[in-house]
Amino acid sequence: MAFTRWDPLRDLLALHEQIGQLAGTDAPGWIPPVDLYETADGFVLMAELAGLAREQIEVQVADNRILIRGERSSRHSQGEQYHRVERGHGRFSRAFALPEPIDVESVTADLRDGILTVTIPKARLQSQRRISVSVT
Repeated sequence: MAFTRWDPLRDLLALHEQIGQLAGTDAPGWIPPVDLYETADGFVLMAELAGLAREQIEVQVADNRILIRGERSSRHSQGEQYHRVERGHGRFSRAFALPEPIDVESVTADLRDGILTVTIPKARLQSQRRISVSVT
């Protein structure tokens, strides 16, 4: 069983994200399912974005936060009668706070077979070294 340190700011940011999704000005038309997991070297975010082109997806990273957003247009035409509409369309926006600092410059994103995979390396910790004090 792993314990994590309670971070009230992280909880507040998660609550802010949920409230923003409910009533924000950028309210989503749908919410794509996402997997976010941690490896030894970083984090990997995978989102199901079937039917979207690379140009329809925006990925932003800053500090220890990642944001994905985009829009899937509706293909409904005049005169068509739909009996069931289950696939989401419209705007979407998902934001995630990561528990550790990340290397913003090394983040990569790839869209393949409708799955967006964002690889987010952890920031390397500064190495420590001992400085000897000389007497002059």
